[in-house]
Amino acid sequence: MKERIAIIDGLRTPMGKAGGVLRDISADDLGARVVKELMVRIQIHPDKVDEVIIGNVAQPANAANIARVIALKAGLPIRMIAYTVHRNCASGMEAITTAANKILTGEANIILAGGTESMSHIPLLFNKKMTNLFQRLFKAKSVWQKLAIWGGFRPSFLMPVIGISEGLTDPVCGLNMGQTAEVLAREFHISRDEQDKFALLSHQRAVTAAKKGIFAEEMMPLPLPPRYETIVKQDEGPRDNQSLGQLGKLKPYFDRYQGTVTVGNACPINDGAAAVLVMTESKAKAEGYQPLGYLRDYAYASLEPQRMGLGPVYATSKLLQKSKLSMKDIELIEMNEAFAAQVIANERAFASAEFSKKYLESDKAIGEIDRNKLNVNGGAIALGHPVGMTGTRLVITLLKEMKRRKFQRGLATLCIGGGQGAALLLETV
Repeated sequence: MKERIAIIDGLRTPMGKAGGVLRDISADDLGARVVKELMVRIQIHPDKVDEVIIGNVAQPANAANIARVIALKAGLPIRMIAYTVHRNCASGMEAITTAANKILTGEANIILAGGTESMSHIPLLFNKKMTNLFQRLFKAKSVWQKLAIWGGFRPSFLMPVIGISEGLTDPVCGLNMGQTAEVLAREFHISRDEQDKFALLSHQRAVTAAKKGIFAEEMMPLPLPPRYETIVKQDEGPRDNQSLGQLGKLKPYFDRYQGTVTVGNACPINDGAAAVLVMTESKAKAEGYQPLGYLRDYAYASLEPQRMGLGPVYATSKLLQKSKLSMKDIELIEMNEAFAAQVIANERAFASAEFSKKYLESDKAIGEIDRNKLNVNGGAIALGHPVGMTGTRLVITLLKEMKRRKFQRGLATLCIGGGQGAALLLETV
């Protein structure tokens, strides 16, 4: 990148479980609230913002181009241009990197970027038989024709297609995301006990961080409809009483007979939104801002859909080559915890020269990941993974923690459903 992109500040909502505390707030309302609150905290006039870019995966039918809906609901002027980006789990990162590209090419000066998701609102769909029946009904011209069509109705026509299940299943390899985690567990010989221990660590770190008020620094309180008297101030996912014993009692969910991935060592499905304000480093200085941090470079990479969980190792390898850095230069890491097996597989792949030679065209391992540097405040297994939001949340969480520790350089990375990976190189000075 010819100039670093300044991330002036970032903010997120609490994360709720699907069907949980945020179930009555739509994805566009979540996004609008966090965008509006961020602008108030930064004290930037809406007229200075050139564009809004929001990542979203589920694409609600009643909020087409959700970025534009969010911009207007947040009180931004009618002239505000806005559009939505979609790169599955990296949608919130895609919003930031797309904003960076537009700024660096001179198409904009200041952009609000972020991600939002309400997995509570992903709908149940009519199956093909019921859909075909409705189509025939709409074409019928007489009552008798309609009655004849209804005569062919069967109760099985009402069996719904579960939207979230469809979205989390890869159409190319035919596996859902949990099954891809099982692929990695077998490939890297990752035991159930290792996965449960990692999940427990995620909860312990998240609970500790919440008690210390760490998440309060990146999170806005969120009043709940309809009366807005109840205010959510914490993430719903982290469990203070989590234990290995409890995790060990859970049955494998994606492979009932030989699997090791459970709902306890996998991330839940969630609701939430996050946003950041970005501009060039020189623009930030001219405007008198003290940025939270900077985006120095980024990379996306691809791999087999059934091994999608290894996206971080592919993308990070590419990023380090671009930036001419090594893992020794990285002081802190945020890697999305889609599954414990997926994170552990990445740890092993990062440290393996054999993996690098076979898959990355390199004779050297990328470098070991020190768990003392990885997801130090817990990760998605405890906190949650609202798919459109997570990429932005990782950036905010990482930069805030780097500031607290006075660290200079960090890595935000995640795997992407469909067989991709994303990696962002962030700096604070």
